[in-house]
Amino acid sequence: MTMALDSTIRSTAAGLLFLAATSAVQGFVPTYLPSYPQVAKATSSTTSLHALGVFVRKAKENDIRTYCQEGPSEDVLTALKLISDAPSDDDAEFVAGPVQTALSKRKGTLSIIAEYKRKLDSSGYMSETIPAVVTLGPVFREFGASACAVAADERFGGCTYVDLADMVKEQAGAQGEVPGPLPVISSDRIVDEIQIARAKVSGAAAVMVSYEMVGKEKVAQFVKNARGVGLETIVEVRNKEEASGAVEGGATLLCVVGADEDKLDDDAEGGVKEEMDDIVAKYAVVSELVEGASPPICTIINILANDNKAMEEVTDAWKARDIGFNAAWVSDALYKGGNDPVEHPGAVIQSMTAKSSVKFASPKARSGKGEGAREYLGDIMM
Repeated sequence: MTMALDSTIRSTAAGLLFLAATSAVQGFVPTYLPSYPQVAKATSSTTSLHALGVFVRKAKENDIRTYCQEGPSEDVLTALKLISDAPSDDDAEFVAGPVQTALSKRKGTLSIIAEYKRKLDSSGYMSETIPAVVTLGPVFREFGASACAVAADERFGGCTYVDLADMVKEQAGAQGEVPGPLPVISSDRIVDEIQIARAKVSGAAAVMVSYEMVGKEKVAQFVKNARGVGLETIVEVRNKEEASGAVEGGATLLCVVGADEDKLDDDAEGGVKEEMDDIVAKYAVVSELVEGASPPICTIINILANDNKAMEEVTDAWKARDIGFNAAWVSDALYKGGNDPVEHPGAVIQSMTAKSSVKFASPKARSGKGEGAREYLGDIMM
């Protein structure tokens, strides 16, 4: 491929479409792609959603380059062409998709997005104790999750797009049952349209995009790309500027993964900056965008797992519900279970969606004593 041609191809997706149209060879090598250094070990993770630096982004771009060299399937190339040919729908009337509909319940309730993964943030290694998709899929559904996600990133989540397709298939098997199938979200680090095409082919209902990793322009582009093939987009944000930029780019599903400058609040009297409660700080990131928003904004909080066997994450979920979040994205906290039979993923989900409050209950109050607490991880203790 000549240098002149290199300069005309702007992205992986555009290059693949060009090569698919001009070559019958499946094992093509897109030499126009830049060569990025391989990152042996990264500190951020797909699910706890810490700061995603440039090296993490480049590592993902390198993964995509390798995937393109191996040759995407015809289905992926077809989906990629649909993305490229999709007309602009800026003036189209907003219609909430299955994910936003499932997460936007009545005020005072909290929906749960349960993420399936095999590699936990705390260890960085594959966990042999996490059951297969066919085992946990029904647990997510039957214990009250409103949607599920698959960490389709082998380096960080330990899963692949095969796992994503398996989860979609497992959920589809519950069609006509009560509870019915959950919408499935592709939780990959989206840096290129081809990942959206792969999510579409795998049967996902939505994709996750990090504002911090790709920036405002790419967020808007990926929202349109996903919409072009009937997918919703959840945008990770960590401050008011990112939240506002995501909404301007067409996003209606915002997942607050941090609260950079918002964790400090001005003291009205002394002008002293004081540390805010983490849940309050995260809601402050999106609170000004929610009231009277058209189209409506669905707010999601990322519930991080604490490095202990206690279940403060349940209390965090109750706080998030009471302050106004529509949903919680829960991952590692689902897999903290110890020897207690109620500490399994389903019980954690059930507890987070319970009607208890931090004022009158404690998630660890097994005896039912103290502040009138009788609820423990979703089970009523008589």
